[in-house]
Amino acid sequence: MPLLRIEQIEKYYGNRSSLTKAINDISFSVEQGEFTAIMGASGSGKTTLLNCISTIDRVTSGHIYLEDTDITKLKGKELNKFRSEKLGFIFQDHSLLDTLTAYENISLALSIRKTPAKYIDAAVKEVAEQLGISDVLQKYPYQMSGGQKQRVASARAIVTSPKIVLADEPTGALDSKAAKMLLERFKFLNSEIGATIIMVTHDSFTASYASRVIFIKDGRIFNDLSKGSDTRKQFFNKIIDVITLLGGDAGDAL
Repeated sequence: MPLLRIEQIEKYYGNRSSLTKAINDISFSVEQGEFTAIMGASGSGKTTLLNCISTIDRVTSGHIYLEDTDITKLKGKELNKFRSEKLGFIFQDHSLLDTLTAYENISLALSIRKTPAKYIDAAVKEVAEQLGISDVLQKYPYQMSGGQKQRVASARAIVTSPKIVLADEPTGALDSKAAKMLLERFKFLNSEIGATIIMVTHDSFTASYASRVIFIKDGRIFNDLSKGSDTRKQFFNKIIDVITLLGGDAGDAL
């Protein structure tokens, strides 16, 4: 059974006189351990789709299942428990707490779940080593580079071993070197640790690190591309081809 199943979801905004259909009958599934990118032009519905999967937004109709749980039906304490135990979030602006060190930012996610203190230290140090940030654990966000902050945010997202990691334009605020380093770490988390990642991006280079790219246009799935045995460069070229079909400029990659 797939880890995530999205069944005929729709999302409307506004009222009858001014109705916007942000998502229009989208269905797909994601397997355990899959690294999926979602691409589309501004206003295509890709961020709304991620927000519905992350329970930040509610669908107008349809269902989203994580394992056997219909997450579109969760409310109150059940919803909060689901978010803290099953999901990991990585945002473009990293959203670290400025008054806490990197170590404290990462460990906070475990403390909220009432993880015993004796397990927290080992978990934080292990994930910091995996993401190459052991040397910044005692630093505050203002003492770190953009790439380091984003990797700390990534560590915070995965330290709880969530079922799925949701990343919204994680490289959007990074320079090319920091972006590549973060994406290599994502690849490591996916291939070596088996993390399931769904990442929204407008950038073809970023998307080429995924094993699958779902293209959204006008609230619908336009194309669903799997990497298969392609090299990353070959996959990148295929992504560019689809973007050209979408009507985007391959130079700015949507």
